[in-house]
Amino acid sequence: MKKIKTTPLAPQEFEVEQISENEANIIAFPFETGYAISLAHPLRRFLLSSSVGYAPIAIKIEGAKHEFDSVRGMLEDISDFILNLKDIRFKLLGDVSETEISYSFTGPCTVKGSDLNNDEVVVVTPELHLATLNEDSTLNFKIKIAQGIGYVPSEDISPDLEDGYIALDAYFTPVRSATYKIENVLVEDNPNFERVILNIRTDGQISPLDAFRNSLEVMYAQLAVFNSEISIKAPATIERVEENPDLKKLTANIDSLGLSARSFNCLDRSDIKLIGEITLMSHNDLKNVKNLGKKSYDEIVEKVQEYGFAVGADLPDDVVIALKKKIEAKEA
Repeated sequence: MKKIKTTPLAPQEFEVEQISENEANIIAFPFETGYAISLAHPLRRFLLSSSVGYAPIAIKIEGAKHEFDSVRGMLEDISDFILNLKDIRFKLLGDVSETEISYSFTGPCTVKGSDLNNDEVVVVTPELHLATLNEDSTLNFKIKIAQGIGYVPSEDISPDLEDGYIALDAYFTPVRSATYKIENVLVEDNPNFERVILNIRTDGQISPLDAFRNSLEVMYAQLAVFNSEISIKAPATIERVEENPDLKKLTANIDSLGLSARSFNCLDRSDIKLIGEITLMSHNDLKNVKNLGKKSYDEIVEKVQEYGFAVGADLPDDVVIALKKKIEAKEA
């Protein structure tokens, strides 16, 4: 007879597979049939629409009045120059959401993204081409760079600009692609559970994991409207779990307990390094640690209690998941 459930299985495994600096796979499992896509699809939408990035929103070029103008001695006309500028990805330094930066170049030279770095901004696409100047050319311009989400057309930006500035279509999204695939995974001889693999690639303005954190926070903020009528506690984000004071104490080394040399050595020889490993053990598991006598067992139980926990403690699910990840990282 098929087992009758009253609640769906909650996924317990979470992994981050770093492919490169700007690309990663976010993996979670096991999900009940159909649940993986129900979560993966909206997360993908939030990643592509709500990730915060930076973009040039306006430019003022000395000697140019509009985007169809040209600058003496520059190979590119203004429209090509602007297209090149839109491809260059900036990141503002410091706690600012908008800034204006002035640049001046004298030919002969080739201007690339890396030439736009200064104390206020860093270019994460340094090799991209911007302009080519001959020996009698001077290029002076100012760029307004802002922080935002999604896409904002130049028509929405131009009313707020001073005279002489050319408004630019601003594409803020730092996530270049977000895709997912669903795979079957075996749980207790049942092959119908699912694993979701969410691939995130950014332009370098933020890391894939930061983009994922941001999308989670936006999703929870959107769902929070329902809390006014229905009291539901949203799960902690990865970042909040990492900052949990209990987790920080549980991932401390066992020498923080102040154990006697005999008790410490018994645990250490059994590769039990973290206090949280003891709290995840049952009393029988602890008693069965090799060469651990009753006196040492009693001491460990007492020291863990003084530390604020207990052997076989009933910890919150999110803390248990994060703790197990820390233990796996220790063993790797």
